[in-house]
Amino acid sequence: MTYKQLLHSRSLMITASSIVFPFYLLLIRNLGDSYSQFGLAYGIFALTAALSHPLIGSWSDRGGEKRLLILYTFGMAVVMLVIPVLTTITQVYIIQIIMGLLGALQKTAEKIVLSRQTDRAHTGKQVGHYHLWTSIWAALAVIATGYIIDFLTIGSLFYITSFMYVAAGVLIWQKPKTIELERHHSL
Repeated sequence: MTYKQLLHSRSLMITASSIVFPFYLLLIRNLGDSYSQFGLAYGIFALTAALSHPLIGSWSDRGGEKRLLILYTFGMAVVMLVIPVLTTITQVYIIQIIMGLLGALQKTAEKIVLSRQTDRAHTGKQVGHYHLWTSIWAALAVIATGYIIDFLTIGSLFYITSFMYVAAGVLIWQKPKTIELERHHSL
């Protein structure tokens, strides 16, 4: 996977998550009876992610970070399809465990790809550039969602983001075009 593939796919993933995050928080709050349930739901997510990072790091060493990112994108696509039909706080807790595991997959794999794809002499600049563009896409997604939500249902936002996660997965899955071009020119 190239730096450019990671940048494009991650920008799409962050855009997707930025679209639904505020509405997911409202869903959690509306299904729960108190803010403590909201806190517990987010705590379950964070704790699951924290406890799974070492295992995921080992998986990356064996199977590769590209596979982890593909698993993350398609896993999140499925989760986005399920969220609009959640009806109980227990279901939210289960989704939080799944999202914690998936989030750890993404976070670990992203850092590994970044470390392998940056030129050591310019690592800081490339990481800064990476975060610049992924953050801009997140901000634009939140702003745009504020305008389009008047025309859509909240559930439809989750379905749109599911499609965006699949598209990000396809971007990761593709072979880098630079390698294909090099092979073509060497023949």
